[in-house]
Amino acid sequence: MVVTSFPLGEVVQNQDATGRIVKWALKLMGLGISYAPQTAIKCQVLADFMAEWTETQMPPAVVDKDYWTMYFDGSLMKKGASMGLVFVSPLGVRMKYMIRIHFPASKNVAEYEALINGLCMAIELGIRWLDIRDDSQLVIDQVMKESSCHNTKIVVYC
Repeated sequence: MVVTSFPLGEVVQNQDATGRIVKWALKLMGLGISYAPQTAIKCQVLADFMAEWTETQMPPAVVDKDYWTMYFDGSLMKKGASMGLVFVSPLGVRMKYMIRIHFPASKNVAEYEALINGLCMAIELGIRWLDIRDDSQLVIDQVMKESSCHNTKIVVYC
């Protein structure tokens, strides 16, 4: 299947085509190729990508038999926000979670919601030692008290 935003299928399958297009159409005709229009990428796809490729994108965690690692990320959408959480056990087992926020939120609010929900889940899972990773340096600095917070909505999270 060829996914494209161009009318490639119409051009190749056009019987009025001439020249090189006809040669290509004859060669491709027997291969069973179908053409589909390109659609919009949903935020869920981006969150799934983040969960699937976290291991290759993030620096490796310190290997310790007692520590779990939690990766979190918030995502802003038109109708609310979502967050992705990945827990990696000391034995390397990965648990992936997606949570949808059903209220208007900024990117930073989504990041904080992801962190707080991740910590609650870690408590429910009985995790005692947790290494937490995120791609938002602002959130990390505010949580570690290395940066001040001036937004009244974010102060509550800090």
